[in-house]
Amino acid sequence: MIRSLLITTLLAAPLTATAAESTPPAAAPGLDPRIEEVLRTPVLRSHVEVTDELVRIGDVIDNAGGAARIAIYRAPDLGTTGALPTASVIAALRAHQVIGVDTRDIREVTVTRLARSLPAKHIQLQVIETLQRRHGFGEAEDVTLSWDREIESQTLPSSYSGALQLVAERFDRRSGRFDISFEITGAAGNVPVRLRVTGTAVETLATVVLTRPVERNEVIKISDVAIERRPKAEVASDAIARDAVIGMQARRALRSGQIVRSTDLAKPDLVTRDQGVTLIYQAAGIYLTSRGKALETGTEGDVVNVLNLQSKRTVSATVVGRGQVMVTVAVPRILASAQPATAPSVPADTAIAPAVPVAPAAARTE
Repeated sequence: MIRSLLITTLLAAPLTATAAESTPPAAAPGLDPRIEEVLRTPVLRSHVEVTDELVRIGDVIDNAGGAARIAIYRAPDLGTTGALPTASVIAALRAHQVIGVDTRDIREVTVTRLARSLPAKHIQLQVIETLQRRHGFGEAEDVTLSWDREIESQTLPSSYSGALQLVAERFDRRSGRFDISFEITGAAGNVPVRLRVTGTAVETLATVVLTRPVERNEVIKISDVAIERRPKAEVASDAIARDAVIGMQARRALRSGQIVRSTDLAKPDLVTRDQGVTLIYQAAGIYLTSRGKALETGTEGDVVNVLNLQSKRTVSATVVGRGQVMVTVAVPRILASAQPATAPSVPADTAIAPAVPVAPAAARTE
């Protein structure tokens, strides 16, 4: 109707009959621009993107003219896409007197409602950054968050393009409770969107824990330990790395799930009391072995007493391996720089008495 009335009104202007008969309106030189706009053929679009809740005539066709702002459909949900059969769109256009639309053999028109997606992971990182800046929390991987209500990704109208801005924050370090509110601004005239999250934040550390009970003096194997994150307050300063645990011996009985500390471990005993051992005698160019019996328990590097089973003598030896002790034989060294003894020096100004010959003793006569 709008298009028809506009054409009728504008064509009623004074025009010569000769010009009207001889020249088509669309090609007439100097034709009123409003007429040219109306005479352009409306062309259907195959895909439409909208930002608000309504789909208008100007969204679905080009050259909509004065009817462009007329709403004909409700837009799909934020961030989703819907499809409209071409016949349905043409019928909606005809209801508003928009006719002669070039469909270009399009069978359906897809409509996407643009939106901004705010992933749950992004919200979580914003909470951690707030705790880091205001309360001295460590790296993100060392912070565990528990939510009062599960955080879900947020979908906002595309006009809300601002960053998450902190507007309120409370944190209790003793309990770990937090209550944080963010705000996202939109285009001019839009009310800011507020997002509030609550829960508990705990700083954690990667620690070595036992996967099974370990008895006293038992050597820990790689399958006996695992890496778990535990609250920082539960981890003692003497907690040790996994590589330092493997092969060590438990000083006491340890329970499953217990955090392993350096005070819980010791070097494994390589020699035990009354154990048969190999005695190694080593010196320059000499390497001998014999059987012995350990009289003491020791780990690598310990000096223990060992009974030589052949000589029945007790010797001190250093533990060098499992069931092996070494006795180092000392060999006296000859100093190459040794010089013959010389007479003591006498000062130059000291007089030396001449040697007095000693007469031989007279032979005894009988």
